[in-house]
Amino acid sequence: MDNKFSDIYFMSRCIEVAKQGIGKTYPNPSVGCIIVNNNSIISEAYSSEHGGSHAEINAINKIKDIKLLKTSTLYVTLEPCSHFGKTPPCCNTISKYNIPRVVIGTLDNSKKVNGKGIEYLKKNNINVVFGVLKNECDELHKNFLCFNKNSRPYIILKWAQSNDKFISPLKKIEKKPFWISSLKSRQLVHKWRAKEHAILVGYNTIIDDNPKLNIRDWSGHNPTRIVVDLDNNLNEGFNIFNKEATTLKITEKEINLSNPLIDEIIKFLFKKNIQSIIVEGGRKTLDLFIKNNIWDEARVFSSNKKLVRGLKAPKINGNIMVKKKIGNDELEIIKPF
Repeated sequence: MDNKFSDIYFMSRCIEVAKQGIGKTYPNPSVGCIIVNNNSIISEAYSSEHGGSHAEINAINKIKDIKLLKTSTLYVTLEPCSHFGKTPPCCNTISKYNIPRVVIGTLDNSKKVNGKGIEYLKKNNINVVFGVLKNECDELHKNFLCFNKNSRPYIILKWAQSNDKFISPLKKIEKKPFWISSLKSRQLVHKWRAKEHAILVGYNTIIDDNPKLNIRDWSGHNPTRIVVDLDNNLNEGFNIFNKEATTLKITEKEINLSNPLIDEIIKFLFKKNIQSIIVEGGRKTLDLFIKNNIWDEARVFSSNKKLVRGLKAPKINGNIMVKKKIGNDELEIIKPF
């Protein structure tokens, strides 16, 4: 087979298709699927919103001449499901249309699948190729895979700090965010928010800043907003209780305060089926995750502004994976050692 039309070539396209659905399909992953016949892509699709069809079904349903499926290869970034849920099993449909070859990027590690899809396809005499661009597919589906493996969401810590390592002034005149980062950086944050399942902040952030925690500088779905409010003191007048998105409060009624707080927060998020979360502050909340070493990424903006006095930025150790300029700011993306 010509390298241009290799499994790697088509899986690369499959990943790009999947990226179109990121942020729109929670709590399901955004899976990409393409169907290839005679080295030509004849259909491509990604997962529908939760409750709708999976990527494989969407791609199959786009084929007008179903006879082509008998001589086609189906590429999919995540192992097809083999169980009944809100939709019928994708494996059954693949077998029903006699698709002879299926190329899979990575394993669906949820308890209901976890190899059962591949096993079903093989038992039905379908040629299965597994692990094509596996690392790239693992990265694509990291939120879903982390949730199933670790019983917690993929956790991203985010903050902006001044040139002299402060995240806010000591006192503010108005109860609204004090912007350290640039407008371009804030727009990037809203793009990130549109891709993740939820945002988490502490009680003091709501009191001090009254943030909206939405994606007003980007397009897409607003994430679920979560606030740690143990005493349940926040009233409905704060911006996070508007109707733009779902808001959840973590109060003493939802958790067991005799256990470590971080453990109870993680249990709460898992119970609510939250698969990825951006922890946006404040310092006390960020430190809770850092000191307990429960995080997967930190995204830190450093501004050229100086505050001289203020609330010190968190300290974090890890591998700097990305370091680049965003407008006048510098962004570092750090992962644990």
